[in-house]
Amino acid sequence: MTTIKDSVHDHIEVEGVAADLLDTPAVQRLRHIKQLGTVQLAYPSANHTRFEHSLGVYHLAEQALDQMDVDGVDAERVRAAAMLHDVGHGPFSHNIESLTHRETGKYHDDVDELLAEGQVGDVLRANGLEPSRVAGLVAGEGKYGQLVSGELDVDRMDYLVRDAHHTGVPYGTIDPGRLVRALRFVDGELVLGPGNVQSAESLLVARALMNPTVYSHHVARISKAMLRSAAERLLRSDPDLTAEELRRMDDHGLLVSLRLREETAEFARRYAERDLYKRAVWAELGGVPDWLLDAGHEELRELEAEIAAACDLDAREVLVDVPAEPSMTESTSRVMVGDEIRRLGRQSPLVKALRTAQYQQWRLGVYTVEPATERVGREAVDRLDLDVAGALVSERRGRPATLDEFVGAE
Repeated sequence: MTTIKDSVHDHIEVEGVAADLLDTPAVQRLRHIKQLGTVQLAYPSANHTRFEHSLGVYHLAEQALDQMDVDGVDAERVRAAAMLHDVGHGPFSHNIESLTHRETGKYHDDVDELLAEGQVGDVLRANGLEPSRVAGLVAGEGKYGQLVSGELDVDRMDYLVRDAHHTGVPYGTIDPGRLVRALRFVDGELVLGPGNVQSAESLLVARALMNPTVYSHHVARISKAMLRSAAERLLRSDPDLTAEELRRMDDHGLLVSLRLREETAEFARRYAERDLYKRAVWAELGGVPDWLLDAGHEELRELEAEIAAACDLDAREVLVDVPAEPSMTESTSRVMVGDEIRRLGRQSPLVKALRTAQYQQWRLGVYTVEPATERVGREAVDRLDLDVAGALVSERRGRPATLDEFVGAE
């Protein structure tokens, strides 16, 4: 057994198959992948890694298994899946996942090959575990997959507390101990026992508050868009680099590769010096046309190039960032009210209010080099059919300005 001191859960005892997995290259690689990607450019202390998070997920999974009296091979599979659930992440966590998914067809939880090969596969088989069964749990399959990847999973319980702790914000405050103790399986479904509607609501509220203040902070959004664009150009400009190799890099490897290519060296400099693009447009959902919300990757790249050309800029100097429409998967969590199992969205009056808040917080961004924000903003409003009469915001001379004021300025 190995005991590890953790900044969130204090001492974590790792044993069995999880201890054997701890020093495999696939797990140790997670020491070099930041949990929150580029968020450290907004919150300097957000330097925690996927390795720390994996330990926390394993710890909470162990507690859940104990209190639900799950043992034997089922428990060992869950322990292994908890430790391995993030080994499929590419550099900077989710930041370039959309790119690698387009190129490889794989998300971070598609880990069948990773678990079947090398030391991880050897360890799993030596402990009597079939790698494909463990990979299925990582993907949320089956009864026990709900513990690792589901609406009430221990992954979410750890990252909310851990991210709040390392960023220093008070919004991710939940009680993972109570949540874990309330977990139970009823007819194969993972639910929270009676008297825990408020505990389930705490997950909703924490996620809803962390999103605008941390996960979608404008600095994090801008740096993520810049990193994603640079990684795409790296892949296209380096004939020796495959998408699968890019997916298996860590943060340091990606930054070095970006620094060494002429096509991407300027981004590497900007990242190192925190010389980020600025917001030319920051638009609310109501002012964005449906066709733009539905635009594909190539269409958005063409729009960037058109706006850049019209503003006498390099195509790399304009980024159009259209996030997915808001979702709230936590609202489908199941809680027991008396003897009845209900979805939280049906039981809690908070769900509707929080969903409304999510839509109000959604923003489309257009980013560019600082001297060009005004002319890029005007061009973007025209080419993207943005509603300047709506509640839209742009950056003008270092201060937020409504777009009707912005567009009318000469």
